[in-house]
Amino acid sequence: MQDQSMVLFADADTVHAHLPYPELVEALCRAHQDPSPEFAAVVAADPTGAPNSFLALTAWQPNDMVAAKLVSVFPGNRTRPSVQGVVVLFDGADGSVRLVADGAAMTFRKTAADSALGAALLSREDARVLLVVGAGGLAPHMIAAHLGVRPSLRTVLVWNRTPARAAALAAATTLPGVHVEAVSDLDSSVARADIVSCVTMSTEPLVRGELLRPGTHLDLVGSFTPAMREADDEALRRSAVFVDTRNGLERSGEIQHALSTGALSPADIRGDLFELCAGQVPGRTGPEEITLYKNLGGAHLDLFTARHLLGALG
Repeated sequence: MQDQSMVLFADADTVHAHLPYPELVEALCRAHQDPSPEFAAVVAADPTGAPNSFLALTAWQPNDMVAAKLVSVFPGNRTRPSVQGVVVLFDGADGSVRLVADGAAMTFRKTAADSALGAALLSREDARVLLVVGAGGLAPHMIAAHLGVRPSLRTVLVWNRTPARAAALAAATTLPGVHVEAVSDLDSSVARADIVSCVTMSTEPLVRGELLRPGTHLDLVGSFTPAMREADDEALRRSAVFVDTRNGLERSGEIQHALSTGALSPADIRGDLFELCAGQVPGRTGPEEITLYKNLGGAHLDLFTARHLLGALG
């Protein structure tokens, strides 16, 4: 039994060790069957004009928990991680601090599990080939999380603008029964994949919708401002479009661009995770359907993840 007067501290290693993806994905699905917490975000730009930012995200589940994530994003860092922070979980009944956890590790885990939950609900159960577009810090987590929900996967392709980074990630990834390969031709890899997961900061579309095979699932993670896009309008036009939350659609460059050109209408967004997990809307409707999932994130996911971690540590 956990002493509720005690504050638990979880460093990065503890976070990763206690949040295996299959269990975390299940926990997120259960959490989305309840009403959504109230959540908000404040983003502050570096007053010196440097490309740094500071984010404060909060979520409040009535009569349950309150979560706050404080994150610094300093893309120019060379000797320290570019993203650093903490997630703090408070008791919703008395306001006491229950958990303080490494923010970068929590962000990796909840973001990858978010996409994996989308894939579990929307991708084909017989998916064999996963293409990860981008080879940054989140990429290995995307590989692990997708394999956690789609054990049918037998090939992982990794593409990056800098081929050496893709090669390094592929070489460092050893998975029993799974072939991991760095690729240089993105278009042919998109046409080959059953699941495409994009984790970049691209401002120009990388995935061409015309190349998506029937039955493909497209997971878009990296773009989090209206100026960023990882897929073109044709990808959205051809797909059944789902999002993790409808709160924050204005941040998605793909969705905003498609809405502005008429490639997508608000009614074309078929559902979010709350509706999918509660069975209020259907997911994939057939083996040939192309599905698209926009991972927007949000502090409610930090709350769900921190609450699950608190239970795992107890």
